[in-house]
Amino acid sequence: MILVTVGAQMPFDRMTRAVDAWAGERGRRDVFAQIGETDFRPQHLEWTPFLEPEEFRARVEGADILVAHAGMGSILTALQAGKPILVMPRRGDLRETRNDHQVATAKRFLEMGRVEVAFDEDELKQKLDKLDALRAAGTISAWASPELLGAIRDFINAEGPVGPTSRRNEGVR
Repeated sequence: MILVTVGAQMPFDRMTRAVDAWAGERGRRDVFAQIGETDFRPQHLEWTPFLEPEEFRARVEGADILVAHAGMGSILTALQAGKPILVMPRRGDLRETRNDHQVATAKRFLEMGRVEVAFDEDELKQKLDKLDALRAAGTISAWASPELLGAIRDFINAEGPVGPTSRRNEGVR
């Protein structure tokens, strides 16, 4: 089963339309999409505007692969569940988001080998045709690593200013 998610904040019709068209062209009936509040109604896949957190988690667990916007929640959920994920970032120039932070996120996670990325609808359809070759990039913990916690603790406990205009963090230990 393929789980498509646009996240909880807004629709992402460009991605949803591309997956819907692909599912129709390929005769795929194993696609479920969370599409947000939108007037677009997919014709070739099962869908809902929103999923409660428990149902979303259950659908992730039951999915073979996730197709998502390049939101951190979707990426981290896939990595925690050990599921392969294909992301298509929202673009600021298309007014799908405020800026291109999702493009930057997708590029960084691609460099790390953690996600597969489609930067446009054509590339998305090409990569959807190759889903069987997509593998999970391992799993990550839902909790911060001891190394990260130690680095944060050391930063907080450091003596002296932490920046040119900041005051000393007195009383923070």
